[in-house]
Amino acid sequence: MLPKLFLLNQRLILWLLVLTILLIPLALNFYVRVATSKYRYKNPEEVPAQPIAIVFGAGVWADGTPTPMLADRVQGAVNLYKAGSVKKILMTGDNGTPDYNEVKAMQEYAISRGIPFDDITLDYAGFSTYESCYRAKEIFGISQAVLVTQRYHLPRAVYTCRQLGVNATGLGTPDWGKFRNDSMKRYSTREILAVLKALLEVHITRPKPTFLGPFEGIS
Repeated sequence: MLPKLFLLNQRLILWLLVLTILLIPLALNFYVRVATSKYRYKNPEEVPAQPIAIVFGAGVWADGTPTPMLADRVQGAVNLYKAGSVKKILMTGDNGTPDYNEVKAMQEYAISRGIPFDDITLDYAGFSTYESCYRAKEIFGISQAVLVTQRYHLPRAVYTCRQLGVNATGLGTPDWGKFRNDSMKRYSTREILAVLKALLEVHITRPKPTFLGPFEGIS
C-alpha cells in the first residue's frame, strides 16, 4: 500500500511541476498584456499625439525590400505622420552586415509614401526590441513616443520601453487574419519566450546594447 501511495505522490508532484512550468510563462505574458493594455491602440485615430514614432525592424527580402510585416509597420507610422499625430519617425533595426539593412529599406519605403527625408532618423543597431528601446532613450534622447509594430509584439515593446524610461504608447498593426496562420502561430509561440527574456532583461540583468556610441538627440 505504501509503495503505491508513494508512487502516486511522485506522479502528482511531477504533474504539478509540469503544470507550473507551463503556467508561469503564460501568467507572465498575461501580466505584460494587462500592464500595457491602456497604452495600446488598434486604430491610428485613437493614438494620442506624440513627438515621434518608433518603428521596429521585421526583416527584408534578398533584394533589400521590406517584408510585408515590416512594410505594414512603416505604413502605420506613415499614417500617424500624415494625420499629424507624430512629427518625426525613428526607424530602428538590424544593419549588422553590409548586405542586410532593415533601416534603409524602412527609410526608402517611408520616403516613397511622402515622408520628408529630414523627419526620419535611422538607428542601425536596433538588433532587438530591448536594444531598440534602450538606444531610443540613451542615444536618441527620446522620453516619449508611439511604438509601431504588429499587435502580437506590441505588449512586449511597450512594456520594455516603459521600463527603460520611454513613456511609450503603441499602435498595433494587424497580424492574425492578415498573415498566414502557420506563421502567426510560430511568431506567437516565440513571443511567449521573448516576453520572459524581456522581463529578465528589464528587471534583473539590464545588459548594455551591442553598440552605444555618442548621443544623437533628435530635435
